[in-house]
Amino acid sequence: MKSAREQLASFLAKFSPEVAATGNAALRKMRKLFPGAVELVYDNYNALAIGFAPSERASEVICSIAIYPKWVTLFFLHGVGLPDPRKLLGGSGSRVRQIRLESADDLDNSAIRALIKAAISRSPNPLDATVRGRLVIKSVSKRQRPRRPEPKPAARSRAR
Repeated sequence: MKSAREQLASFLAKFSPEVAATGNAALRKMRKLFPGAVELVYDNYNALAIGFAPSERASEVICSIAIYPKWVTLFFLHGVGLPDPRKLLGGSGSRVRQIRLESADDLDNSAIRALIKAAISRSPNPLDATVRGRLVIKSVSKRQRPRRPEPKPAARSRAR
């Protein structure tokens, strides 16, 4: 049986090398921003999502990274009401807000770091940075959309 780290690596390997590299780099940065967090992994129908929480409870996830076939998104699970003077957060739902990452380096942006810090500070259950973080595979969907973008059909030329 594979370890949780090996399973996560196999989930990421389904994506294009570029998207997988962005996802891996984003995860490395998130692990530094969320010391002691439990990483909850959901290999869902639409995306691979990794949530960062103080426990194994999905309701306590503070932020997550979702990896789609063409991009990586940072989600704030309780993003409504976060101070966002630069208007970086997208979404119109009652709880969740997100930022599509152009690269993992976006996580070094001071405005994004401020949003992450605010989200962590608002968590009712704090992270325990004195414990080692751990990875938990929560679910793997049997049916999944393709993890690599479908190639676009070649344009047909009109011969006259």
